[in-house]
Amino acid sequence: MKNLTLENITKVCGGVYFGPADKLDQEVSSITTDSRKIEAGSLFVPIVGERVDAHKFIPQVMEAGALATLSERTLENADFPYIKVKSSLQAVKDIAEFYLKQLQIPVVGITGSVGKTSTKEVIASVLKEKYRTLKTQGNFNNELGLPLTVFRLRDEDEIAVLEMGISDFGEMTRLAKIARPDTCVITNIGPCHLENLGDRDGVLKAKTEIFKYLKKDGHIVLNGDDDKLCTVKEYEGIKPVFFGMEADKDIYADEIVSRGLKGMTCRIHVGGESFVTDIPMPGRHMVYNALAATAVGRIYGLTLEQIRHGIETLEAISGRFHMIETDRFLIVDDCYNANPMSMKASLDVLKDGAGRRVAILGDMGELGENEVQLHAEVGEHAAQCGIDVCICTGALSANIAKEARKNPQLTVIEEPDRDSLLAHLDSYVKTGDTILVKASHFMQFEKVVAKLQEM
Repeated sequence: MKNLTLENITKVCGGVYFGPADKLDQEVSSITTDSRKIEAGSLFVPIVGERVDAHKFIPQVMEAGALATLSERTLENADFPYIKVKSSLQAVKDIAEFYLKQLQIPVVGITGSVGKTSTKEVIASVLKEKYRTLKTQGNFNNELGLPLTVFRLRDEDEIAVLEMGISDFGEMTRLAKIARPDTCVITNIGPCHLENLGDRDGVLKAKTEIFKYLKKDGHIVLNGDDDKLCTVKEYEGIKPVFFGMEADKDIYADEIVSRGLKGMTCRIHVGGESFVTDIPMPGRHMVYNALAATAVGRIYGLTLEQIRHGIETLEAISGRFHMIETDRFLIVDDCYNANPMSMKASLDVLKDGAGRRVAILGDMGELGENEVQLHAEVGEHAAQCGIDVCICTGALSANIAKEARKNPQLTVIEEPDRDSLLAHLDSYVKTGDTILVKASHFMQFEKVVAKLQEM
């Protein structure tokens, strides 16, 4: 890893080196917090978690070939190199910031209340048409996940697309200090993490902390149809590129046609030119994602044909509106996470499904003092959007059920928890159903998806 010698790592994280002096100029081959992923030349970072203190794995990782380890404590009688630090987590962030500077590649930082991951996927799919692109995988978007993503970069990578997720003030500043993006993309401002951020104005304030470490010649790409983001006129002389559904935006879409669960078709206009594209994932929100990707593609010199091809070769990822066809059902696996905005958007897509349209919904977390009302609003939407069955699971989802029942033609079922749902699931679904599965991550609805696949 470029310039990540033990000497530089020690300096960067303010640590104290213990070990042979002749090892100081050796570069580590990889950095990991997972003792199972150690390879020859690795640096191990032991994180003290709620359940496990990874310092106990230090002897085994050194035996497995690690070059060195960090440690928050003195290691008596150690016969291997280690760097003593005050905090392994802070050290990881400091090392990642230093390493990214060594690589000197463009960074696209993506945040927003809804659609960060799907937007990241479309942008990466577009940029790969011209560049070797590294993107965030899974949910590696927080103060530990972002550094671990950065550590996957190698000299041959040409651009990084980094997802940045937060739940409180100050977090984005710390993430942006690591990523120092050349381009900032914000998808929208929604009612998420309100227990810390208060209201949507608080969400806007927290998300736009991403600008604090934007490069001076950088770019800002914003959803111009969002009533909060459209108030951002400039940041230190950088004017945003706005995308949306109206012709007054810098990049906009029209001729929008839903192809049901097969995706969307639209015409995208940019800089006096336009192109028609078939987006291979359903939902109007995917048009916004394609617009954001078009904006980023143009910033980095892609042709419209490259952008179109990148959009059309997008691949779905598990838990994020992933279509799973079984012998009996079409399952829409959207169970990775949920908030009111994404829940309503998913219901709107479900209504285009074939057969009975069944929504299996669970509780949404981190909504603050308005959590009851926000669940009720999802129920109102379910009652109006044209689905056939709504199965509501969890204490908070009882509020979804209460409002959904106001449509007498909608079958509404309540379950107290996931385990009860799993026990009765077979009696609720029928062959030929299109089934949406969606809830916040803590509900572990991936078990519901697995059960449906077994049926």
